[in-house]
Formats: sequence, structure tokens, C-alpha cells
Amino acid sequence: MRKDRVVLDDHGRDHRPESDPLRPDARVVLLRHGETDWARTGRHTSVTDVPLTERGEDQARAAGARIAALGLRDPLVVTSPRARALRTAELAGLPVDRRWDAVREWEYGEYEGLTTPEIRREVPHWTVWTHPCPGGETADAASSRADLVLSVVSATLPERDVVVVGHGHFSRVLIARWIGEPVTEGRRFALGPAGSTVLGFEHGFRQVVSHNVPPEHGA
Repeated sequence: MRKDRVVLDDHGRDHRPESDPLRPDARVVLLRHGETDWARTGRHTSVTDVPLTERGEDQARAAGARIAALGLRDPLVVTSPRARALRTAELAGLPVDRRWDAVREWEYGEYEGLTTPEIRREVPHWTVWTHPCPGGETADAASSRADLVLSVVSATLPERDVVVVGHGHFSRVLIARWIGEPVTEGRRFALGPAGSTVLGFEHGFRQVVSHNVPPEHGA
């Protein structure tokens, strides 16, 4: 069996393609749920099931039209089990194939419902990317969960595109891990309510095709 020759750059990095989905046009779409009152006010929301606002429902409908325009191939739709994600999928016209707890939001523990300024009164410079969430999920746990999700997604791509309807922070974890970066690099990818990101391939390398595209209306 022929083995590809490994060529490293000056920094010792291997530049061979990461994977081959057998379809160079294979795509993964990450869709964050529409606006909620907690999202609007910056309150960290993981296990709390907060409904979409009226504006959030309008955003979800608009996001559906945008995703339909992508012309995805027989997309497999996976959602978080939270009502805000399920409602977003419903309003976007995305028939849900699987409700999967693995795509739930990063769990904030004692910081659930608090804003970053409120947390920083006790922990200066706190971010979910750089500091722990007492009683919540660690960055390593979120990274492992993302890797599990992406392994299932990758196995699906030879036949079908995939849409993941989920949450802000965990979607950013998925983006970072898709391109082989540590979970903490999710801090570099903002994702607004009902914003979407398209992940794909170029010459076998994983890439971010588009990012944080807002809904056409209600943004």
C-alpha cells in the first residue's frame, strides 16, 4: 500500500489533507437558535429552557429561507433537545432527524443565568474560554463532546450534508475543533442569534466556508 510522504513546514506542521469526505462539496451547517430574552441580555443559558422571543421566531424563519437557498444534499438535521433549538428548527422548516443531547450548550454550572459583567465582579477577566465554570462543564469535556459530534457528522458526509441546530458557545467549539484548533480558539468566532456557519472542504482540508451569516430579516 502506498503511503503519502509526510512533508513538514518550518514549524513542524504536517500539511497533508485532514480527511476526505468522498464528496468535495460536502457541507456542515451550524445554526444557532433565534433570540431569547436571556440571549438578548447576555445571560448565560445552558440547561434553562428559555423560549424564543417574537423577534427570535422571525429570525428562525428567515434563517430557514437562507439555509434552503444553500441547496444542501438530503440534509441530516440534528438538534439540541432544548426547546429554543427545536422551535428554531421547526420555524426554519428543518425536519428534525435526531434530538441529540451531545449538541447541547456548554454547561455553565453556578454561572447559569449570569452575565459576564456579573461574573467578573467576583472573577476579573473571566470568560468561558479561559476560566472554569464552577459546577459546570470543563473546556476539555466540551472539546471531547465536540469531537464525538464531528466524528458522527463526518461519517454521514459521504452520503448527506448535515445541519446542526444548537447554541452559541458549543457551535463555536465545533468550529474550532473542525479546523483542528483547541476548544479555546472558539473565542475567535462570534455567532449571533440565528446566525449560521458553513463548514466544508477544499482540496481535502477542512475549512470554514462562511461564518456568522445573519438572518435575512429580523436581525
